Amino acid sequence: MINKIRQNLNKIIIGKEREIEYVLMALLSRSHILVVDVPGTGKTTLAKALAKTIDGEFQRVQFTPDLLPTDIVGNMVYNAKESTFHFRKGPIFANVMLADEINRASPRTQSALLEAMGEGQVTSDRERHKLPVPFMVIATENPIEFQGTYPLPEAQLDRFGIQLELGYPQEEEEYKILIDRKLQHPLELLKPVITSAELFELQKETDNIKIDKSISEYIIKIVRSTRTDARLQLGASTRASLTLSICSRAWALLQKRDYVIPDDVKDIVIPILKHRIILDTKAKYAGITPEEIIKEILDSTAVPV
Repeated sequence: MINKIRQNLNKIIIGKEREIEYVLMALLSRSHILVVDVPGTGKTTLAKALAKTIDGEFQRVQFTPDLLPTDIVGNMVYNAKESTFHFRKGPIFANVMLADEINRASPRTQSALLEAMGEGQVTSDRERHKLPVPFMVIATENPIEFQGTYPLPEAQLDRFGIQLELGYPQEEEEYKILIDRKLQHPLELLKPVITSAELFELQKETDNIKIDKSISEYIIKIVRSTRTDARLQLGASTRASLTLSICSRAWALLQKRDYVIPDDVKDIVIPILKHRIILDTKAKYAGITPEEIIKEILDSTAVPV
């Protein structure tokens, strides 16, 4: 089933095998994805292809400054015939929701996603409404345009399991994209290869992957090192430790193993931690990147044997 999902996504997103592996990891670990990249690199296409592949409902919300929280989660509507109020669900009630250019909405609207991404539910008029299973938010952000945008707060960033950059394709890959889209978009021909029930079983299989105590201690040492690094204003949270643990199990499953090894943690630690740490002013002006700090922490942390 995993190979079928992988092959389906590779038909649409060409030349991004590593990034697709990260998407599969997020899918198996029930994590959300933040895609930070320039326009036209396939961010929206990736979200649509994933929803079609798992036979899930897809909803897209274009985040704008005038967007309200109720435009996302829904609101109470008055029924004049019955003289009662009922809850009308918003677009967040989908299996895959694309939050397009999430940083263009106000912090008030961005916060509407916090409960949904953290707890799989929304609350309206003191009533809780469960979101469908599976549920994933794929948010996009343009790293170049800053006019009319609102930086995502740390609480919001921390709820995204991983941060990805798709980047431009290679020359031969871009040529293949032109040929494939000559008559029609391949997305129109894409068929589901897995049901929601089968995906749920895969996610349960991920939970059962063995992770040794030494690997868990290794994860904790890495995360705690970000909290004591003098170049960082803010280190990674406990949620980061939990995410790194479940994602390492998903990564092991993708490698056809039923147990986690240290290399699994090393392979995924950068996209999981880099958006959760904040550089101090001196480090920013020195040109240091979060990736460099994470690599240094990996090099200085003893690997379990």
